[in-house]
Amino acid sequence: MDRIDREILSALELDGRQSYAALADSIGLSKTPCWNRVQALEEAGIITGYRADIDPARINLGVMAYIQVIIDSTHREAFEQAVLATPAILECHTIAGEGDYVLRVACRDVDDLDHLLRFDIVILPGVQRSSTMVCLKTIKRGGRVTQAALSRTRPAAG
Repeated sequence: MDRIDREILSALELDGRQSYAALADSIGLSKTPCWNRVQALEEAGIITGYRADIDPARINLGVMAYIQVIIDSTHREAFEQAVLATPAILECHTIAGEGDYVLRVACRDVDDLDHLLRFDIVILPGVQRSSTMVCLKTIKRGGRVTQAALSRTRPAAG
């Protein structure tokens, strides 16, 4: 991946709906080579999709929470399959530390979160214990992967 690919990724992170012509203009390429590069980035699995960022509160999902889960390790595959089938779970990550997974969930209100915890999360395969953190206010959302990658670049030792 070269500088032009990184510029394409950065531009698409800012606006994934822009036309190939606009994208090409913004990075100084003609339309066809730009389209070819985007296709190559998609085929390589670097670009994994396009989506709209939606404010959960505006669609009646006012409570966001993170749930740390400890499971019986013999149930990992079944747990992960059940998580994939649970719409209220927006993200699931394996983690290092005391827990095995952290889940990000969206709920209508605290009563909805209570129901999710008591009737959905506890019955996921292998769940032994969970701990919930409720988000009070979102400070930053939708950080850009390309910016994170640039911020982690270190000059060569020499």
